[in-house]
Amino acid sequence: MCGIIGYIGKRNAFPILRNGLAKLEYRGYDSAGIAILSEELCIQKDVGKLQEIQFEEFEGPIGIAHVRWATHGRVSKENAHPHSDCHNEIVIVHNGIIENYRELKAKLMGKGHVFRSETDSEVVPHLIEEFTAEGFSFEEAVIHALRMLEGSYTILALKRGEQKIAGARKGSRSLTLGISDDGFLPASDVLAFLEWTNKVVYLKSEDVFFADAARGLRIYNLAEDRFVKRPVDRVKCSAEGVERGEFEHLMLKEISEQDETILRALQQDEEVIQGICDKMHHAIGTFFVGCGSSYHACLAGSYMFSKTAKLHVNVALASEFEHYEHFLTDKTLVFAVSQSGETADVLDAVSAAKRRGSTVVGIVNRDGSILARESDSQLFMNSGPEICVLSTKTYTSQVVLMDLLAYALAGKYEEGLKKIGGLYLDIYNLTSRSMRDYLARLARMLRDTRDIYLIGRGAQYATALEAALKIKEVSYIHAEAFAGGEIKHGTLALIEDEVPCIVFVSNGNKNKILSNAEELKSRGGYIIGVSPENEAIFDHWIKVPDAEELNPIIQIIPMQVLAYQLAVYKGLDPDKPRNLAKCVTVT
Repeated sequence: MCGIIGYIGKRNAFPILRNGLAKLEYRGYDSAGIAILSEELCIQKDVGKLQEIQFEEFEGPIGIAHVRWATHGRVSKENAHPHSDCHNEIVIVHNGIIENYRELKAKLMGKGHVFRSETDSEVVPHLIEEFTAEGFSFEEAVIHALRMLEGSYTILALKRGEQKIAGARKGSRSLTLGISDDGFLPASDVLAFLEWTNKVVYLKSEDVFFADAARGLRIYNLAEDRFVKRPVDRVKCSAEGVERGEFEHLMLKEISEQDETILRALQQDEEVIQGICDKMHHAIGTFFVGCGSSYHACLAGSYMFSKTAKLHVNVALASEFEHYEHFLTDKTLVFAVSQSGETADVLDAVSAAKRRGSTVVGIVNRDGSILARESDSQLFMNSGPEICVLSTKTYTSQVVLMDLLAYALAGKYEEGLKKIGGLYLDIYNLTSRSMRDYLARLARMLRDTRDIYLIGRGAQYATALEAALKIKEVSYIHAEAFAGGEIKHGTLALIEDEVPCIVFVSNGNKNKILSNAEELKSRGGYIIGVSPENEAIFDHWIKVPDAEELNPIIQIIPMQVLAYQLAVYKGLDPDKPRNLAKCVTVT
């Protein structure tokens, strides 16, 4: 996944693009580049995080820019975007996958084109160059080139001598056009241009736009083979919350916001909730699908639906959902869960559901995202911007929405609102300075460990999975989670003296999970208990209140803080862990 932004208007493009890239860096920080078009075409790019790259400011009213998360080709200056044609007259930035690039590249090289990178992206400017050489206009050449591409992508393109930006979107990649009083700002994410405008055009798949000062904005759809109109909307969110403020890192800031974000997640229209509950009651088969943290939220929710609502739901990894497609019918209900609303595997699952006529409910944080627009119904997390690569506040908001649905299904909607809202003070305390300092001492002790094992039962198993994900994502320590009863089926062979083992305990599962902890301790494990009470078996105790069925919301928070502190003590950047990006738009 990468981030792209462009600008054409009356202002100098460079500072707008540079600031936009800073808002998009969560999408990739392997390299960055900017192209400015004035009388000449000036291209600058380099490897590294944005703040490490020294860009020279060029004057010009038109430009495109890119931050890269490497997929095709290693991290190098040659593979950084923008990419240009043989004569440096056409330049593009690209996010996505060109599936047939090898075939296209071979044909272009056979015609004498010289490639400078290993990327799939570079075929695009050469294709446009080839068509312009045949006598087509820039706009015609862009359309002809796009028709040859297979895959899912967003692209922005410039040509020297043309005072316009061309751009396109196909498949599960997002491209939104910001419309300000003095220009146009296409970008992967509205956050990139919100300080300039909240007026947007959401492009549909296979839309190609041309923005220029003389003719304004025109949109052509490849599938319809004609120019089309798209409505202008207004973005409801704001850029507020994307800065660190008093916090050293965004991850810590976003962890600390959870006392407020769980309350915002509860701000739902009761009629919408009850309408979704009616669909669940009448559905023949209900699936919850997600990736990573969202999948863990779905798993935690499945226990809540079973216990509180007495309803069975199926939980599936979005990347594996295609293997369940033959079960889907027009009476199936599919919940697609995604923080960004752009995750490619989730959107592929939605496409599979649509092919079978199933109803889709999107649980998402981003209004205007692809998932929000393609779902039949939506539930919004209302978490505000989450910029750190790791999911923290959006994870707990997802679990809150699962729990709220379960209470509503059981006819206990008001009770659910009261119980979940009542967690406010507990979450505030768990993110307090004193708790952060306490967990920092534990992190200092664990920072050089090689392995950490985590166990839980029931909903605490989902918490263990999410806690393990947080630890390995940000500290690079191997962390692995198991259902408590499963450790005797192989895992005990891995336990050695002083290996840290984190055990999630609640009053409802106390005896069995402590028995599992005894098995770990007898093999030398160092037992860290996450529990309402200190137990004799614990070598270290993390105190949490017992929130009964709501424990998945409470017990993950100290694990988020611990993961953060581990990264800090190891000298790592918790906001930008290696090899990871916030929104994964490759399958």
